[in-house]
Amino acid sequence: MKQIIAIIQPHRVEKVEDALHQLSHLPGFTLFPARGHARGHGEQHVFTGDEWNPDMHDRMVLLMLCPDDIAQAAVEAIRVAAYTGNPGDGLIAVSDVEGIVRIRTNERGDAAT
Repeated sequence: MKQIIAIIQPHRVEKVEDALHQLSHLPGFTLFPARGHARGHGEQHVFTGDEWNPDMHDRMVLLMLCPDDIAQAAVEAIRVAAYTGNPGDGLIAVSDVEGIVRIRTNERGDAAT
C-alpha cells in the first residue's frame, strides 16, 4: 500500500483529476487547499522585480492511498498533468503505508482503497 501526496498549482487540478480518472482503477483521492513558501533562492534562481512576494503561494494538496501496483501509474499521471515547465509546478511524495481500514465496512488493506 502506498500513500501519494502531491502539491500542485490550483489551475492544474482539473487536468490532474482527468488524468487520474483515466487510470484502470481509481482508488479515490482527497484534495484540500494549502498555502506555502517556495524552496528559496538558490544558485539557479532567477530574480525579476515582480517575482518576490512576501505572501504565501496558493497550492492544492492531493492525498491518495492506493495499492502498490498502481502507485507508479498514478504518480506519472499526476506528474504529466501538473507539469507546466515553470517554477512552482509542485512535488509528489510516495511513502509506504503499514495498514488501512475503511471505517464503514471494516475492509482492510487493498480492499479498503
